[in-house]
Order: sequence, then C-alpha cells, then structure tokens
Amino acid sequence: MSTPTQSPNFKHQDSQPWYKNYMVIIFVIGLPAFVVVACIFFVYYSYQIRDSVVRDDWYMDGKTLYHDVSRDKLTHDLDLRGEMQISDKGDVIFYLNYPQQSLQTGKLLNGEPLVYPDKLELSISHATDIKKDRDAILQHQEGNKYIAHVDIDPVKAKYYLQVSNDGKNDWRMRDEARLPRPEVNFKPLPVFEKNS
Repeated sequence: MSTPTQSPNFKHQDSQPWYKNYMVIIFVIGLPAFVVVACIFFVYYSYQIRDSVVRDDWYMDGKTLYHDVSRDKLTHDLDLRGEMQISDKGDVIFYLNYPQQSLQTGKLLNGEPLVYPDKLELSISHATDIKKDRDAILQHQEGNKYIAHVDIDPVKAKYYLQVSNDGKNDWRMRDEARLPRPEVNFKPLPVFEKNS
C-alpha cells in the first residue's frame, strides 16, 4: 500500500509586508505617481508658453479663415513709401513719402486731397516673443516727418513692422527686419504689381 501524499501548502508566508515589496513600490505606486507629476508639469509648462494672439487682419466667415489685404492694396494703389530711422536710444523718425505726381498735383492717386495725417500707428512685433512687441504713435512734426520713442530689445532678432493710418484712407505699410538696425524702408507689397 502506498502512503497518501500530503498536498502542498500554497499559502506561503512572506517574511515582509506588501508595502515593502519592490515590485509594489515601483509598478503599483511609483509609475502612476510619476505619470501624475509629469502631467501636472506639462500642463503648467504648456500654460506658460502658450501661443500669442495673431496680430493681423484675419477674420472668420463660418469655418473659413480669410486675410483682409485691402489696406495693403490701398498702399500699393496710392504708391506710398516710407523710411524709418531708429536710433540706439529708441528715437524713431518716420518719413511718409507720397509719389511725385501726388506732391505736384496736391492730390492722392485716388483723387482725394493730399494731407499728412496727424498721427500714424507703429507696431513692432517680435517673431516669437510677445513680451518684446512694441506699439507706439508716430506724431506728425513737419512736412512728411513723424517721430516716436520705442524701447527695442538690444538683442538682434526678427521683427514684423507695420505703420498704419486709421483715418479716411485706411492704409498700412509692412516690412520684416532684423532689429536693432538704423534704417528700414517700406515699399508697397510686390504681390499687387502682378495684378495691376
């Protein structure tokens, strides 16, 4: 006769409690805690470096996004040009240059009287950092001369410049430049020359 075998005891007693087991600490507690901390960090970081608002003439019609270029077209049609001088101290001198024909006749190319606006709006937008954007009002001095003061960051970087008139003739001149630099010339956008 065979002797009956003893069934094995599967209730093995651990010598240490569950919370001291390295597998529990790493996979059950550690990884989820790490994911929660990483998510909180990335939410905070994405809030700190969020994209800035677009500064331009964009509008939506339904779900379609349009860019209004009528102000740039008017600059081309009136053949307006500008010359901006920027000193190291931030003094800005802007010369609004009408075409020779308008100066001789005293009328703009669209037939309206040639008048120098009392003020022009200057917008200097940094390509990537909204904190370095600057807006100023160019005050008319005499003839075609306008002045303003703008504190531009001394580190050379790409900027989008815009000089605009929000009066009866609602035009704007735009250019890109690496500032600081002593002079920037504004010309009508060449895209309209192909359509003329």
